[in-house]
Amino acid sequence: MVRATIKAEPHPLAIDLDRAALIIIDMQRDFLEPGGFGAALGNDVTLLAAAIGPCKAVLDAARARGMLVIHTREGHRPDLSDAPPLKVERGDPAMRIGARGPMGRILIRGEAGHDIIAALYPIDGEPVIDKPGKGAFYQTDLELMLRNRGIETLFVCGVTTEICVNTTVREANDRGFRCIVLSDCCASYFPQFHEIGLAMIKAQGGILGWVSDAASAAAAIYTATAKSGRAA
Repeated sequence: MVRATIKAEPHPLAIDLDRAALIIIDMQRDFLEPGGFGAALGNDVTLLAAAIGPCKAVLDAARARGMLVIHTREGHRPDLSDAPPLKVERGDPAMRIGARGPMGRILIRGEAGHDIIAALYPIDGEPVIDKPGKGAFYQTDLELMLRNRGIETLFVCGVTTEICVNTTVREANDRGFRCIVLSDCCASYFPQFHEIGLAMIKAQGGILGWVSDAASAAAAIYTATAKSGRAA
């Protein structure tokens, strides 16, 4: 057991790093890159890009320690058999799931836009969860992966704060996992939603989890790694 104390809100907490994992949610090209689906909808993708550097800092720390790192991607089968009609039929027909977008068919597995950005690209041994919904536990084997590794705590990063991050945290909380959401490693196209999403997580004594930041998490991981002498 390797204990680390994480500076967080609503209060600091001590965790066992040997039972912790990093999950990076939906840092996909279509959401973050200029010319992608998010930008085509009129969103300012630089608001999401601000999370890339902090995510990379925590990712580097986790890799140095040899922690379990899991990446997720939201998307669907090419035949849309796993996409609910209500989800597909939302919005402009030219910009719907499965339509031809700037980086291939929108939110379709295997298309360029569906893939993870280069700066955070998974390395060998890092599982990638392809999820058909907002939450990373819905219709995936994420819970099985975590149970098999004895994981208790999740450091959570990704986009968007109020949708896929918040949904995943709620799912994790109901399953008994402790979540530490890293505020600057998350982002939204709507800054007010980002702030509200974080506030909801840490409210009422941490009803859904804790909120920390990249510097605090990385420092705790590096410090514990140095003391334990364990590195990947």
